[in-house]
Amino acid sequence: MKRLLTTVAAVSVLLPALAVANPATLNHPGRLLASNCFQCHGTDGYGMEHLAGESINEIADELAEMQFESARKDIMAVHAQAYTAEEITLIADYFSKQPK
Repeated sequence: MKRLLTTVAAVSVLLPALAVANPATLNHPGRLLASNCFQCHGTDGYGMEHLAGESINEIADELAEMQFESARKDIMAVHAQAYTAEEITLIADYFSKQPK
């Protein structure tokens, strides 16, 4: 009985999150990488700085530029410098596929 109640409680917490999630990107390979961005940009790209629906090239180019700005020491530059070109493309693709 205790296990059943724990399962029901866990499912009730997860259901609202799944209801608002974009089904097209639930299994997207960039979703986990983009989770580092969720604090500021939100899980759907609607945080402080909107990324949802922006072009993949625009997002990827911006991150790539940040990688090479050595004077820049803010959180975006630190994150960008940690990603490979392939990871940046996956993150950009994930956010570009969120509805605008």
